[in-house]
Amino acid sequence: MTTTASHIPTGAVADSGGSGGFSRLLLAEWTKLRSVRSTMWSLLLLAVLTLGFTALFTALTVSQWDKSTRSQQLQIINDPVGMILGGGFQLSQLAICVLGVMVMASEYSTGMIRSSLLAVPKRIPMLLAKSVVFVAVVFVVGELVAFATFFIGAPILHSKAPVALGDPGVLRAIIGAGLYLAMLGLFALSVGAIVRHVAAAITGIIGFVLVLAPLAQLLPGSLGDHIHAYLPTEAGRLIAQSRQGPNDLLTPWQGFGVFAIWTVALLAVAAYLLNRRDA
Repeated sequence: MTTTASHIPTGAVADSGGSGGFSRLLLAEWTKLRSVRSTMWSLLLLAVLTLGFTALFTALTVSQWDKSTRSQQLQIINDPVGMILGGGFQLSQLAICVLGVMVMASEYSTGMIRSSLLAVPKRIPMLLAKSVVFVAVVFVVGELVAFATFFIGAPILHSKAPVALGDPGVLRAIIGAGLYLAMLGLFALSVGAIVRHVAAAITGIIGFVLVLAPLAQLLPGSLGDHIHAYLPTEAGRLIAQSRQGPNDLLTPWQGFGVFAIWTVALLAVAAYLLNRRDA
C-alpha cells in the first residue's frame, strides 16, 4: 500500500478533538484508502475468487452428490446457505487478511505513518478513524459479494438442497458473511498495527487462519474441541451459517461475539503500542 503525504489534508485533520475534527479525519482516511491500487485489487480479488469458488464448489457438490455419505448430504440439506457461503469465502477471505494488514503496516514500511501522525498528533483517533473507514468499506463490499454468492449458489444446489432467501436464518447468515469479513479485516488491521512489518504480519495472519485451526483439531478429546471452537476465525465464521451445527459448541451469534472479543483485545493492544512506540 503506497501513497504520498499529499493525500493527507494535514490542516483539515490536525484538530481531531471534536466531532467535526473526527469527521475530517474519517474523510482523510477514506481518501488514503481509495487512493491506493491495493485496495481496489484486493476487493476485486475477493469478489472474483468468492464467486468463482462458489460456482465451482457448488457444482462439484451436486455432481458428486450420489458419491457423498448420508451424513455429508444431511449436513448440506440442514444448512445449504452455510455450504454456499463457506465454499466461496474459504480462500477468498485471505484477500481481506492481506488488505487489512497493508492498510496499517504499509504506512510504517513506506514512512507514511510519520506524515499521518504529524497531521493527527493524537494517535488513537487516527487508528479509530482508519478502523471505522476500513470496516465500513469491507462490510459493504462483503455484503454485495455475499448476496451475489447466494444467488449464484442457490440455483445450482436447488435440485439437491433447495434454499430461499426467506428461509429461517438464511438472511441473517448472508448478512453475517459481511459482518465476518468486516471483523476479519479489523482483526488483520490490528495485527498489522502491532507487528508493523507487512510480510511478517501477512505471514502471521494467514498462518493463523489456515494453519492454527487444523492443528487445534489434532489435540485430543474435549480440550482440542474447545480450543478449536474458540479460535477467532473458527468462532466468527459460524455467523455465516443459518443454524448451529450438531458439532458446534457455539451458536452463530456466540461465535461472532467470541471473534469480536478477540478483535477488540488486539485493537486495544495495537492502540497501546501505537501510543508507546516511536513512528
